[in-house]
Amino acid sequence: MTSKKSISGIVFLLVFLCSLTLAARDYYQIKVYTIKDKTQEASIDKYLKDAYLPALHKAGIKKVGVFKPIADDAAAGTKIFVLIPLKELNQIGVLEEKLLKDKNYLEAGSEYIDAKHDNPPYERIESIVLKAFAEMPELFVPKYDTPKSAQIFELRSYQGATEKLWRKKVEMFNEGGEIEIFKKVGSNAVFYGEVVSGSAMPNLMYMTSYSDMESNKAHWDAFRQHPDWLILKEKEAYKNTVSHIDKWLCHPTDYSDI
Repeated sequence: MTSKKSISGIVFLLVFLCSLTLAARDYYQIKVYTIKDKTQEASIDKYLKDAYLPALHKAGIKKVGVFKPIADDAAAGTKIFVLIPLKELNQIGVLEEKLLKDKNYLEAGSEYIDAKHDNPPYERIESIVLKAFAEMPELFVPKYDTPKSAQIFELRSYQGATEKLWRKKVEMFNEGGEIEIFKKVGSNAVFYGEVVSGSAMPNLMYMTSYSDMESNKAHWDAFRQHPDWLILKEKEAYKNTVSHIDKWLCHPTDYSDI
C-alpha cells in the first residue's frame, strides 16, 4: 500500500516539474552583420542561405530569421540581422563546435570561411544574447499571404538609463500590460527579450511583424491610441524608464524561415 508520505512526495515532484516547464523561457541570439557594399551583402547572403541556415537546421534549430532594413530605413544596405532561437544558453557554444565538425557546412561556406584578410565578407559582427520575457516565453512565427518583400518586421531596442529603470520597463511589458496591448491591437510579436549580453546594455529588444507597411502604420496608430496605453504610459512607476530607442524596419529575406 502506498503511504501518504509517498503520495505527497509524488505530488510535490509533479508540481515541481510542472513549475520548471512553465518557467522555461527561450533564449535568442541576434547576430548583426555590418556590411559596406553589395559585394559583401551577396557574400553574406550566399553563406547564410547555402551554409549557415542549413547547418542550424541540421543541428535542430528549424526556424532562423534573416532580416534586412527596408530601403527607407537609415540602416538600409549596411545591416543584416540573424535571429536564432535557443532553448538553452549553452547552445551557442555547442552550435559553434558542431559547425566546425560539419563537412557540408565547411564546404558550402568555404568562400566565406576562407575569405582573405584584405577582402573580408563583412566589416564586423555583433552578437546580442537575450532571454525571453516571462509573458512571452517562446518564439512566435507569423504567417502572411503577402510576399516577403512586402512584409515588415520591426526590431526595437529600448535602453534604460540605469539597471533599475530598465527592470521597470521590463516589468511594464510583463506585469504592466504592454504586451497585452500589442496583442489587443493585433501586432504579431515574434519575441520580447531581456538583453543579457550586448553592446547597449541595459536594454531590452523586441520584434513585431506586419503584412506590409500600411499594416505597420495602422497597428502602431491603434497602439498609441489604445485606452489601455493612454493609462499605462502615464503611470508614475513607469516614467523615464526608456532613455534611448533604436528601431529598424526590415523585410525578411527570401530564404528566412521567419
